[in-house]
Amino acid sequence: MALDDVTAPLRDAIAAAERQIAAAEFIDSDADLAEGYDYLAGSIAAVLQQSRTHDKVHPVLHTSTGPYTKMGLDNPDTLYYHADVVPEGTYRIRGIRGTTVDLSFQVLRGDYTPSEVPGGDDAFDDRRLTIADDGSYELTFGPPIDDAPSNYFVLGDGASMLAIREVYGDWIAEHKGSVTVERLDTRDEPARPLDSARAARQYATAAKLLTSRIHTWFNFPKWFYLDEPVNTLTVPRPTPGGLSTQFSSVGHYDLAPDQAMLITVPVSDSPYQGFQLGSLWYISLDYVHHQTSLNTVQAQHDPDGMIRMVIAHRDPGVTNWVETTGRRRGILQFRWQRSDAPIDGSLGPTCEVVDLAQVPGLLPYYDHNRIDADGWAERITARRRGFAERMLG
Repeated sequence: MALDDVTAPLRDAIAAAERQIAAAEFIDSDADLAEGYDYLAGSIAAVLQQSRTHDKVHPVLHTSTGPYTKMGLDNPDTLYYHADVVPEGTYRIRGIRGTTVDLSFQVLRGDYTPSEVPGGDDAFDDRRLTIADDGSYELTFGPPIDDAPSNYFVLGDGASMLAIREVYGDWIAEHKGSVTVERLDTRDEPARPLDSARAARQYATAAKLLTSRIHTWFNFPKWFYLDEPVNTLTVPRPTPGGLSTQFSSVGHYDLAPDQAMLITVPVSDSPYQGFQLGSLWYISLDYVHHQTSLNTVQAQHDPDGMIRMVIAHRDPGVTNWVETTGRRRGILQFRWQRSDAPIDGSLGPTCEVVDLAQVPGLLPYYDHNRIDADGWAERITARRRGFAERMLG
């Protein structure tokens, strides 16, 4: 088989994706276009990894999205893993619980499509697990059985993917755990041999995955964000397709160079409460070298129990500045996770757009909020260090 024939499907898909990105109607600058091309590069890397590791007989966990393979408004505080499953399979998950604020498991049926998101009925966090004193735990997913033990979870019809998410509050002090997956009913089967036909299928699969990935997430903001009035945030609501204990408030912004958005939100009792900006490519902004996200550990709290953030292009001189990194338009996203009670409007955010020069007079604790250049540099250094510890440690 000729090399050109093997790689042709992926090359065609890349060319089609490049054209779609170049024609995006929301591109305002070269930076927007460059981000789109970088997003494409990460997507190519992700689908190649996914197609090469795809193995229903001996599945492996790999990163679904991350700092170099961004998609789906990736949360800067979250590590994402997934493994391919089939409804008739039996899978044992073993792990060591880290010190992060949340660890959750979700069985997805199908994949994200333009018309729907996967159901969240089979989603739970580690509070449903029995975790030993040494942090170890074990659970099993499989078909329905009689007298199932407490650590057994039914996959259900159409199950195709097991997603695992681990969420940080403090990027430096907290440490991730470890987790593995093995399929029990096929453990005695030999590994599949690699031949040219399988290699060709991998490229064809990667092409399909790339087309679906780009098309789906390219349109996602239109379905769930851009139909909301600009520069507003929704009342908190259960996250579509997510955990029953996860709530979100969403919106999109459009700010002129001399404008700022003031967001005020109460500090909740939820173990995880986070906010981030995203681009219209529906991916996180650079959260390593810029403060484009804040959770309740990172954010400064005012004496009245509120968190007040300033979304702006230019530095307003306050600790809770959330940087747009020059993006005139973008996504706004709050998340509350592991909540014991619904997050209602009283715990949700309020916001207003003002002139940047008005910010000091509109912050009731402005003197408390101020930060100088050295203090800001320390915050960014801490983010870089935390990223290295969290993602690569």
